[in-house]
Amino acid sequence: MKGRLFLIPTPLGEGDLHSVLTNPIFEIVQKLDVFIVEETRSARRFLSAAGLKGRIDTLTFHELNEHSTQADAEKYVEILDSGVDVGLLSEAGLPAVADPGAALVSLAHKHGVEIVPFVGPSSLMLALMSSGLNGQSFAFNGYLPVKADQRRSEIKRLEKYSAQSGQTQICIETPYRNDSLFADFLAVCSPDTQLCIAADITLPTQTIVTRSIAQWRNSQFKIGKRPCVFVFSEK
Repeated sequence: MKGRLFLIPTPLGEGDLHSVLTNPIFEIVQKLDVFIVEETRSARRFLSAAGLKGRIDTLTFHELNEHSTQADAEKYVEILDSGVDVGLLSEAGLPAVADPGAALVSLAHKHGVEIVPFVGPSSLMLALMSSGLNGQSFAFNGYLPVKADQRRSEIKRLEKYSAQSGQTQICIETPYRNDSLFADFLAVCSPDTQLCIAADITLPTQTIVTRSIAQWRNSQFKIGKRPCVFVFSEK
Protein backbone atom coordinates (compact mmCIF):
# COMPACT_ATOMS: atom_id res chain seq x y z
CA MET A 1 0.00 0.00 0.00
CA LYS A 2 1.26 3.46 -0.90
CA GLY A 3 1.08 6.34 1.52
CA ARG A 4 -1.32 9.24 1.00
CA LEU A 5 -0.32 12.84 0.31
CA PHE A 6 -2.30 15.24 2.50
CA LEU A 7 -2.46 18.83 1.23
CA ILE A 8 -2.59 20.89 4.41
CA PRO A 9 -3.45 24.62 4.22
CA THR A 10 -1.78 27.09 6.53
CA PRO A 11 -2.92 30.56 7.64
CA LEU A 12 -2.06 33.67 5.62
CA GLY A 13 -0.50 35.34 8.66
CA GLU A 14 -0.35 35.41 12.43
CA GLY A 15 -3.55 34.89 14.38
CA ASP A 16 -5.96 32.29 15.72
CA LEU A 17 -5.58 29.16 13.60
CA HIS A 18 -9.11 28.00 14.40
CA SER A 19 -10.56 31.12 12.79
CA VAL A 20 -9.23 30.18 9.33
CA LEU A 21 -8.62 26.40 9.41
CA THR A 22 -11.13 23.57 9.74
CA ASN A 23 -11.12 20.90 12.47
CA PRO A 24 -10.16 18.02 10.12
CA ILE A 25 -6.81 19.74 9.52
CA PHE A 26 -5.97 19.68 13.23
CA GLU A 27 -7.04 16.04 13.41
CA ILE A 28 -4.91 14.87 10.49
CA VAL A 29 -1.68 16.64 11.50
CA GLN A 30 -1.87 14.79 14.81
CA LYS A 31 -1.59 11.52 12.87
CA LEU A 32 1.33 12.42 10.61
CA ASP A 33 5.03 12.03 11.30
CA VAL A 34 6.49 13.24 7.99
CA PHE A 35 6.01 16.67 6.44
CA ILE A 36 7.28 18.23 3.22
CA VAL A 37 7.50 21.98 3.67
CA GLU A 38 8.85 25.16 2.13
CA GLU A 39 10.78 26.18 5.24
CA THR A 40 11.28 23.99 8.27
CA ARG A 41 11.33 26.69 10.94
CA SER A 42 7.97 28.20 9.97
CA ALA A 43 6.47 24.71 9.53
CA ARG A 44 7.56 23.76 13.06
CA ARG A 45 6.01 26.98 14.37
CA PHE A 46 2.71 26.28 12.59
CA LEU A 47 2.52 22.66 13.75
CA SER A 48 3.34 23.66 17.33
CA ALA A 49 0.42 26.07 17.26
CA ALA A 50 -1.74 23.36 15.70
CA GLY A 51 -1.26 21.11 18.72
CA LEU A 52 1.99 19.21 18.07
CA LYS A 53 4.23 21.25 20.34
CA GLY A 54 4.93 18.29 22.60
CA ARG A 55 6.25 16.07 19.80
CA ILE A 56 7.76 18.46 17.23
CA ASP A 57 11.21 16.92 17.72
CA THR A 58 9.87 13.49 16.76
CA LEU A 59 8.68 14.69 13.34
CA THR A 60 10.62 14.45 10.07
CA PHE A 61 10.78 17.50 7.81
CA HIS A 62 11.89 17.67 4.18
CA GLU A 63 12.14 20.99 2.35
CA LEU A 64 10.69 21.57 -1.12
CA ASN A 65 11.07 25.17 -2.27
CA GLU A 66 12.39 27.32 -5.12
CA HIS A 67 15.88 25.93 -4.53
CA SER A 68 14.80 22.28 -4.82
CA THR A 69 15.41 20.13 -7.88
CA GLN A 70 13.30 17.56 -9.68
CA ALA A 71 15.50 14.93 -8.06
CA ASP A 72 14.44 16.21 -4.64
CA ALA A 73 10.76 15.82 -5.53
CA GLU A 74 11.41 12.32 -6.87
CA LYS A 75 13.19 11.40 -3.63
CA TYR A 76 10.22 12.59 -1.60
CA VAL A 77 7.69 10.65 -3.65
CA GLU A 78 9.66 7.52 -2.77
CA ILE A 79 8.57 8.10 0.84
CA LEU A 80 4.95 7.85 -0.32
CA ASP A 81 5.76 4.79 -2.41
CA SER A 82 7.09 3.11 0.73
CA GLY A 83 3.67 3.37 2.40
CA VAL A 84 4.20 6.43 4.60
CA ASP A 85 1.51 9.13 4.79
CA VAL A 86 2.96 12.61 4.21
CA GLY A 87 1.67 16.13 4.87
CA LEU A 88 2.50 18.86 2.32
CA LEU A 89 2.57 22.41 3.72
CA SER A 90 2.81 25.76 1.98
CA GLU A 91 4.34 28.79 3.67
CA ALA A 92 0.92 30.47 3.54
CA GLY A 93 -2.41 29.33 2.16
CA LEU A 94 -3.04 26.35 -0.08
CA PRO A 95 -0.26 23.89 -0.98
CA ALA A 96 0.59 23.57 -4.68
CA VAL A 97 -1.22 26.82 -5.65
CA ALA A 98 1.47 29.34 -6.63
CA ASP A 99 3.64 27.04 -4.56
CA PRO A 100 6.60 24.67 -5.23
CA GLY A 101 4.61 21.74 -3.82
CA ALA A 102 2.88 21.37 -7.20
CA ALA A 103 5.90 19.41 -8.42
CA LEU A 104 5.40 16.78 -5.74
CA VAL A 105 1.64 16.55 -6.35
CA SER A 106 2.30 16.00 -10.06
CA LEU A 107 4.76 13.18 -9.32
CA ALA A 108 2.41 11.66 -6.77
CA HIS A 109 -0.29 11.35 -9.43
CA LYS A 110 2.16 9.61 -11.77
CA HIS A 111 3.00 7.14 -8.99
CA GLY A 112 -0.63 6.37 -8.25
CA VAL A 113 -0.57 8.07 -4.84
CA GLU A 114 -3.88 9.16 -3.33
CA ILE A 115 -4.11 12.96 -2.96
CA VAL A 116 -6.18 14.26 -0.03
CA PRO A 117 -6.81 18.05 -0.11
CA PHE A 118 -8.18 20.03 2.83
CA VAL A 119 -10.19 23.24 2.88
CA GLY A 120 -8.25 26.37 3.81
CA PRO A 121 -7.62 30.02 2.98
CA SER A 122 -6.56 31.03 -0.53
CA SER A 123 -5.51 34.65 -0.88
CA LEU A 124 -6.23 34.46 -4.61
CA MET A 125 -9.81 33.24 -4.27
CA LEU A 126 -10.55 35.45 -1.26
CA ALA A 127 -9.32 38.48 -3.20
CA LEU A 128 -11.35 37.55 -6.29
CA MET A 129 -14.56 36.92 -4.38
CA SER A 130 -14.13 40.22 -2.52
CA SER A 131 -13.26 42.30 -5.58
CA GLY A 132 -16.67 42.52 -7.21
CA LEU A 133 -15.07 41.68 -10.55
CA ASN A 134 -15.95 38.81 -12.90
CA GLY A 135 -15.68 35.51 -11.02
CA GLN A 136 -16.92 33.44 -13.97
CA SER A 137 -13.79 33.93 -16.05
CA PHE A 138 -10.45 34.81 -14.50
CA ALA A 139 -6.72 34.08 -14.79
CA PHE A 140 -3.92 34.02 -12.27
CA ASN A 141 -0.73 35.42 -13.79
CA GLY A 142 1.61 34.95 -10.84
CA TYR A 143 4.43 37.49 -10.63
CA LEU A 144 4.77 40.09 -13.38
CA PRO A 145 8.23 40.93 -14.81
CA VAL A 146 10.67 42.61 -12.44
CA LYS A 147 11.93 45.21 -14.94
CA ALA A 148 9.64 48.24 -14.95
CA ASP A 149 9.31 48.60 -18.74
CA GLN A 150 8.51 44.91 -19.19
CA ARG A 151 6.10 44.97 -16.25
CA ARG A 152 4.20 47.93 -17.69
CA SER A 153 3.99 46.27 -21.08
CA GLU A 154 2.57 43.14 -19.46
CA ILE A 155 -0.01 45.14 -17.53
CA LYS A 156 -1.15 46.80 -20.76
CA ARG A 157 -1.31 43.43 -22.52
CA LEU A 158 -3.41 41.90 -19.75
CA GLU A 159 -5.66 44.97 -19.60
CA LYS A 160 -6.27 44.77 -23.35
CA TYR A 161 -7.07 41.06 -23.14
CA SER A 162 -9.44 41.71 -20.25
CA ALA A 163 -11.26 44.35 -22.30
CA GLN A 164 -11.63 41.92 -25.21
CA SER A 165 -12.60 38.84 -23.21
CA GLY A 166 -14.16 40.16 -20.01
CA GLN A 167 -11.70 37.99 -18.08
CA THR A 168 -10.55 39.20 -14.66
CA GLN A 169 -6.78 39.22 -14.19
CA ILE A 170 -5.01 38.37 -10.92
CA CYS A 171 -1.35 38.85 -10.02
CA ILE A 172 0.88 39.04 -6.95
CA GLU A 173 4.15 40.72 -6.05
CA THR A 174 6.82 40.44 -3.40
CA PRO A 175 5.82 42.87 -0.61
CA TYR A 176 8.72 45.28 -1.04
CA ARG A 177 7.69 45.86 -4.68
CA ASN A 178 3.96 46.31 -4.01
CA ASP A 179 3.95 50.09 -4.32
CA SER A 180 6.10 50.01 -7.46
CA LEU A 181 3.60 47.66 -9.12
CA PHE A 182 0.71 49.81 -7.88
CA ALA A 183 2.38 52.89 -9.42
CA ASP A 184 2.71 51.04 -12.73
CA PHE A 185 -1.02 50.28 -12.77
CA LEU A 186 -1.76 53.95 -12.19
CA ALA A 187 0.70 55.00 -14.89
CA VAL A 188 -0.44 52.79 -17.78
CA CYS A 189 -4.03 51.63 -17.24
CA SER A 190 -7.16 53.26 -18.61
CA PRO A 191 -9.06 55.48 -16.14
CA ASP A 192 -12.07 53.12 -16.16
CA THR A 193 -10.12 49.94 -15.44
CA GLN A 194 -11.14 48.49 -12.08
CA LEU A 195 -8.33 47.54 -9.70
CA CYS A 196 -8.78 45.71 -6.41
CA ILE A 197 -6.04 45.92 -3.79
CA ALA A 198 -6.38 43.01 -1.34
CA ALA A 199 -3.70 43.12 1.36
CA ASP A 200 -3.26 41.23 4.63
CA ILE A 201 -6.28 39.04 3.84
CA THR A 202 -7.86 37.39 6.94
CA LEU A 203 -5.64 39.48 9.27
CA PRO A 204 -6.74 42.31 11.59
CA THR A 205 -5.01 44.76 9.21
CA GLN A 206 -6.92 43.46 6.17
CA THR A 207 -7.49 45.97 3.36
CA ILE A 208 -9.70 45.08 0.40
CA VAL A 209 -10.71 47.99 -1.83
CA THR A 210 -11.85 48.10 -5.48
CA ARG A 211 -11.72 51.42 -7.32
CA SER A 212 -11.29 52.65 -10.85
CA ILE A 213 -7.78 53.69 -11.87
CA ALA A 214 -9.04 57.28 -12.01
CA GLN A 215 -10.18 57.03 -8.39
CA TRP A 216 -6.92 55.42 -7.28
CA ARG A 217 -4.98 58.25 -8.98
CA ASN A 218 -6.81 60.77 -6.82
CA SER A 219 -5.94 58.91 -3.62
CA GLN A 220 -2.79 58.94 -1.51
CA PHE A 221 -3.01 55.20 -0.87
CA LYS A 222 0.12 53.17 -0.10
CA ILE A 223 0.11 49.39 0.25
CA GLY A 224 3.39 48.99 2.08
CA LYS A 225 5.35 45.79 2.63
CA ARG A 226 2.55 43.31 3.28
CA PRO A 227 1.16 40.32 1.37
CA CYS A 228 -1.06 41.65 -1.41
CA VAL A 229 -3.11 40.37 -4.32
CA PHE A 230 -3.91 42.61 -7.30
CA VAL A 231 -7.17 41.94 -9.16
CA PHE A 232 -8.07 44.02 -12.20
CA SER A 233 -10.43 44.16 -15.14
CA GLU A 234 -11.22 46.54 -17.97
CA LYS A 235 -14.94 47.27 -17.79
